[in-house]
Amino acid sequence: MRFIVLEGELCIDVRGGPLGEATITLGPGQMAVIPQGMEHKPRASTEVKMLLIEPRGVVNTGDGPADHRTVANDQWI
Repeated sequence: MRFIVLEGELCIDVRGGPLGEATITLGPGQMAVIPQGMEHKPRASTEVKMLLIEPRGVVNTGDGPADHRTVANDQWI
């Protein structure tokens, strides 16, 4: 999964992998690649414009059960 920040500042809390438990902070023009299976939680304190690139078929697991915000199959939005 790739996070590319266009405007603003994005923080990504990660757990596992070589960083252990850490926060990655990205500004405009910066990118982070989160490996498959690594726990991550993107957050921002102000508005951020970003591009998220992920492989087809990736399911957003989030912290809770599937609901009206979770798409069971790939769908163009």
